[in-house]
Amino acid sequence: MGAAKNNNNIWALANAEDGGGANGNANANAQQIPYSSFVVDTSLPLPLMIPRIIELCKDLFKNWRELDDSLFSVERVSGGITNLLLKVSVKEDTDRQVSVTVRLYGPNTEYVINREREILAIKYLSAAGFGAKLLGGFGNGMVQSFINARTLEPSDMREPKIAAEIAKELGKFHKVDIPGSKEPQLWVDILKFYEKASTLRFEEPDKQKLFETISFQELHKEIIELREFTGLLNAPVVFAHNDLLSGNLMLNDEEEKLYLIDFEYGSYNYRGFDIGNHFNEYAGYDCDYSQYPSNEEQYHFIKHYLQPDKPDEVSVAEVESVFIETDAYKLASHLYWAIWAIIQARMSPIEFEYLGYFFLRYNEYKKQKPLTFSLVTSYRSATL
Repeated sequence: MGAAKNNNNIWALANAEDGGGANGNANANAQQIPYSSFVVDTSLPLPLMIPRIIELCKDLFKNWRELDDSLFSVERVSGGITNLLLKVSVKEDTDRQVSVTVRLYGPNTEYVINREREILAIKYLSAAGFGAKLLGGFGNGMVQSFINARTLEPSDMREPKIAAEIAKELGKFHKVDIPGSKEPQLWVDILKFYEKASTLRFEEPDKQKLFETISFQELHKEIIELREFTGLLNAPVVFAHNDLLSGNLMLNDEEEKLYLIDFEYGSYNYRGFDIGNHFNEYAGYDCDYSQYPSNEEQYHFIKHYLQPDKPDEVSVAEVESVFIETDAYKLASHLYWAIWAIIQARMSPIEFEYLGYFFLRYNEYKKQKPLTFSLVTSYRSATL
């Protein structure tokens, strides 16, 4: 119940926020968000979870409280490596069925996700037209409108038309004004992850042995060096998604409408990190970096990001500048998710080779570092 009480405070704070949003219109659109102290046990099998989900929905939405449970249906939509998504459909009358998405936070995700930051931001992002509409919150999750669209695969992201649309939407996303501090959080978060990861111990001997092969002294040195190196670029700070992988992109093919979803890692951050992180995600969870976008594909994306209506009018100098910025911050993306994976290896109950993922990301970082440092240094020498 402690976590639920804390979440209650966060949602109360979100409802109390007065700041402006995108184009100053978020105040008018952001409404009071209902909250329930219900906590759903995510370890339950779905048949045992369904009655609790129905009870939760009735508690949140008063127009459903008198409906019979038989009018509700619950199905699993997906389960990533941090959340469980459920589709709840309700027959409000004989002619009308309404669907919502219930997002259950994964256990122990508070070690890597700042829920207060997420909840305070999502209200304004939703009001600005991004993702699903936020309908309510509860002890260990939130309820949002259901998006009738398919989740993208990594291969979809390199399709020129889809890539252009992602770039266009990301450009608009980066213009949203979220109330609060505008300080970039990249190195704050990475160092927090590092402090947590470096003190862990594993109960499983094999995991502990593998963990002990990680040189945290070397890792810390890399963090500080990269922070100083990227700082030379004076990259613009925007409100960034920070986790724009294929699973957080949805497309309604009939309407040709693209959705950016799941803003739990969102924060003010460097523009190049958000774009570079997205490019890294072309490799998928398998980390097949042969799929990293070519220079031509990156230029295509950057042009549509900078000027979606007239991409061919973007100057070569503008494209090159963002390209260099992105290439530098793609290294920070590798460090961020590599260290994140160490914490998840210890804290997450989800079956995933997190320690293996650390080595995949960190090894790619070490492989790309000399190439990127040389590229960025040459560019700066030629342009200063």
